[in-house]
Amino acid sequence: MNNLIPNNSEKNNRGEKLPPPKKTFNFKTCKINTFNSLNEVEHFLNNFHHYFKYYKIFKILK
Repeated sequence: MNNLIPNNSEKNNRGEKLPPPKKTFNFKTCKINTFNSLNEVEHFLNNFHHYFKYYKIFKILK
């Protein structure tokens, strides 16, 4: 008989997701991520310049 009457905790739990906890802003990790991203962009642009140069040579020799 007790199984037929839900508890308050079971009654309020309808499968709704709880909102994620708020993250605190960490300036140090943000700074490191920004430096890493800028470094990756710089390497990509340098490699892209070399690729474009080789593409011109390939197109001329073809």
